[in-house]
Amino acid sequence: MKQLLAFFSIVLLSFTSFGGELEFRSATSADADSLFTTLAFDDVGGVYYASETPKLKITFEGYEDYRVVVDADTTDLTTSSALIIDQLSRGDHSVLLFKKGENGKSEDAIKTFKSRPRPPLVKNDAAVFGLLLVVLYFIFKTARSENSALKKFYKIVPALLLCYFIPAGLNSVGIVYSEESNLYFVASRYLLPASLVLLCLSIDLPSIKKLGSKAIIMFFAATIGIVIGGPIALWLVSLMAPEVLDGEIWKGLSTVAGSWIGGGANQTAMKEIYGASDQLFSAMIVVDVFVANVFMSILLFGTGYNKKLNKFFKADDSAIEGLKNKMEKFQASVAKIPTFYDLIKMMGITFFCVGLAHFLSDLIAPVIGDGLNSLRSVPAGEDMVVVGDQSPTWGDHAADLMVSFGSGFFWLVVLSTVFGIILSFTKYRSLEGAGASKFGSLFLYVLVATIGMKMDIMELVANWGVFKFLITIGLIWIVIHALVLFIVAKIIKAPFFYVAVGSQANVGGAASAPIVASAFSPSLAPVGVLLAVLGYAVGTFGAILCTLLMQSLTL
Repeated sequence: MKQLLAFFSIVLLSFTSFGGELEFRSATSADADSLFTTLAFDDVGGVYYASETPKLKITFEGYEDYRVVVDADTTDLTTSSALIIDQLSRGDHSVLLFKKGENGKSEDAIKTFKSRPRPPLVKNDAAVFGLLLVVLYFIFKTARSENSALKKFYKIVPALLLCYFIPAGLNSVGIVYSEESNLYFVASRYLLPASLVLLCLSIDLPSIKKLGSKAIIMFFAATIGIVIGGPIALWLVSLMAPEVLDGEIWKGLSTVAGSWIGGGANQTAMKEIYGASDQLFSAMIVVDVFVANVFMSILLFGTGYNKKLNKFFKADDSAIEGLKNKMEKFQASVAKIPTFYDLIKMMGITFFCVGLAHFLSDLIAPVIGDGLNSLRSVPAGEDMVVVGDQSPTWGDHAADLMVSFGSGFFWLVVLSTVFGIILSFTKYRSLEGAGASKFGSLFLYVLVATIGMKMDIMELVANWGVFKFLITIGLIWIVIHALVLFIVAKIIKAPFFYVAVGSQANVGGAASAPIVASAFSPSLAPVGVLLAVLGYAVGTFGAILCTLLMQSLTL
């Protein structure tokens, strides 16, 4: 056993001993191409491994008289000579070129890339998928063990939490890398819509309506917590580090607000509305993913203390338990040993709905996107010669506020949910007896594992100097969000289920809200889905209010 622990310690150290800041300079005549991996600026991108490409030489053919910004660090370098990167540090990096054009408008070109210490041990997606599935098997095998130590462990740590953190550990130590895998895309675009159809297949809308107004109240409490949490967190950190108010950090934080209230489309909208730089946007994505994922793990941990937390809130969760029991009785009443025909019918209908949702979203999203774009004073993608002060028009504001409705993923989630609800009113509702919700839960657990695989704890450690203020703001922000939730839940005596799902419907969106809801019971996953759709609708509005409050601190 000691030898095994020593082996794993050596492996861990070998994968985490890579950090420090990026070292760069201008090329000289002594920098022969043979000493470097030489790339044209237009070819920069993807992932570079320090073990294979310790030094980069980036040339700038076609870019004359541009200034060079590396990782948001304005330098005195220009494109008159090549850029030498002597040491790659772990994490995301950017190289930005800029100069003033003839019309006075800044002309920018940016390339981003990621660096890792060495290639992952497992690169093939089929092998990675197999590894994730055997991790899930190991977790649920131990979760149902009769071993007393394991029973005590799983009373404290929910199995779903491990489904998230073990893949995160595999990513952090270099066994798998999310950048080398398409599994998250497949899980979020195919398995997530399928799980929404399957979990909504047996939905009981009248019983969900009986859950009352507390679910909606907690959802908006979560939104308010994010709206006020951003400016309070920025102000508190400014007391220790006044420099956070000097630059444009508030513009970057606006994108986090958009993501935490709505989703990816809202996040991108906030970047465009307030003009956050690409390099700042890249840093905020790391903050967003890290803080949001840590908080989701805390909520999953809290599901193990659901009863105790409900006692603390003095909450009556009888309506939730009633819905759960009713669904379990329905499942028992239609349960049977599924035949091959049952399974092929269930999967055929499910993935036909998924395919139809993709087909329709590809039709609807561009039409709405073009309609919103037509409202703008200058359509996206076109250059504008700025004459004097030109403020955004009402059409610009309207297009920015409704940007979620032009997102293909938004319509994919909405349509999949609608199709599942429609099927719940047909004879196909009986497919629950063939294991519809079980397959839906399985697809969700695979999604959890792929989400976990995106988290790199070691990258945060290696680049702590860059992220320390941003991460601190993010952590304070999410704590304020949690405090608002707990205070409102205490006042209205809301069950912890509403706290967790209301939070994730904001912070996590359609990918995370049903996951947290299903941790209480698979039959409750549709509640998370419905609230997440509401989050898309209000995301940009709430994020703009939050940003205005943060901007006021810098005036």
